[in-house]
Amino acid sequence: MDAGFKTISIGMLGAGVVGSQVARLLQSDRQELSDRSGALLVLKKVGVRSNTARDGIDSSMITTDLHSIVTDPEINIVIEVMGGIEPARTLILEAIKNKKSVITANKALLATHGHELFNAADAAKVDLYYEAAVAGAIPIIRSMRESLAGDQITRVMGIVNGTTNYILTKMHEEGRDFKDVLKEAQALGYAESDPTADVDGHDAAAKAALLAGLAFHSTVTIDEVYCEGISKISIEDVNAAKRMNAVIKLLAIAEITVKDEISVRVHPVMLPSSHPLASVRDVFNAIYVESEAAGELMFYGRGAGGAPTASAILGDLVAVTRHRAYSTVGYGESDYADLDIAPMSEVKSQFFVRLHVADKSGVLASIAQTFASENISIQTVHQAGIGKDAELVVVTHSASEASLIACMGKLASMEIVTKVEAAIRVEGAVA
Repeated sequence: MDAGFKTISIGMLGAGVVGSQVARLLQSDRQELSDRSGALLVLKKVGVRSNTARDGIDSSMITTDLHSIVTDPEINIVIEVMGGIEPARTLILEAIKNKKSVITANKALLATHGHELFNAADAAKVDLYYEAAVAGAIPIIRSMRESLAGDQITRVMGIVNGTTNYILTKMHEEGRDFKDVLKEAQALGYAESDPTADVDGHDAAAKAALLAGLAFHSTVTIDEVYCEGISKISIEDVNAAKRMNAVIKLLAIAEITVKDEISVRVHPVMLPSSHPLASVRDVFNAIYVESEAAGELMFYGRGAGGAPTASAILGDLVAVTRHRAYSTVGYGESDYADLDIAPMSEVKSQFFVRLHVADKSGVLASIAQTFASENISIQTVHQAGIGKDAELVVVTHSASEASLIACMGKLASMEIVTKVEAAIRVEGAVA
């Protein structure tokens, strides 16, 4: 390594699963990372909430005084992997105020207060990088921000939560119900003891907000993302999808509408087995990007875990260090378009509707008429007898959310309908 290299000192907030991997790789790969960065990288301090020993981190680096890291005049770059909104937000703002570049994996924070943080970084002329905040090791942020900067992205659709993808994979392949697979995911460490953020879609919604803002050059917060989880997906829904040569996935979707608004949402989707996202199994993530010039692209890989997330953080570290070494800054927030968020009621989709009805003549005609009353046309109908009732599976043509909700209300009130079991959005050719 060049003896004339500038030294860049690093402070880290957090030393959990991800932070410990970052510290390990920073020390074991220090020579190569420094050569690639053009500066000598030195991990100086690691801030933790409780002063206990951390494997692979020298005890002399550890401090419970988190504020001392963001105010230390010798620290040039702060890596935040502690998670949560506070004190992470306050600490990052303080670091930026003190002219330190910041690398964060904190999707919830960025999806809530990102605009404030990016504005602060821009004013201070420092970097705020966040590749690790979306889909772990998959380089989707850099690809969209840099490689596709000359293109017009029209749609982003992805599997961005490994826990829910694992559950849906096992339900599809092994015929097990949601609660059974959730318990297994918790035992394996794929799901938290409180899995709400994952199974209710909130984790994916934070990532959807970041992807939407990046793709469409607008500020999007998590509160603007429609969010629906997978806890209501039954094995009967999964089996119906299999009979139609389809799978059910929890997708984050962001797209431009015909009114030049952003539709951004997270919900279960029925995909034909031929779709590239349908083959993404277990805890893996994938993001499918559609753009005017490049066409269709898919990014696939490990979306979580210590080492994959550390890989993304260190990629950002190399880029930010180059900027610090040569007194430049990289890309900030691009929000020039300032597009509005489309109301979910106006978003159009095809729908899979499964309901139990009386098994007698004239029922199908009555059901079809109810759909027609809300201007929803039917693409296909499948019917099977189940005791005294019949199960009816309807796939519609494209219709608005408002029309579908109104139709579901009418169906539920009909005497011939025993129960409306499910309504799931459809992407692609499912029949």
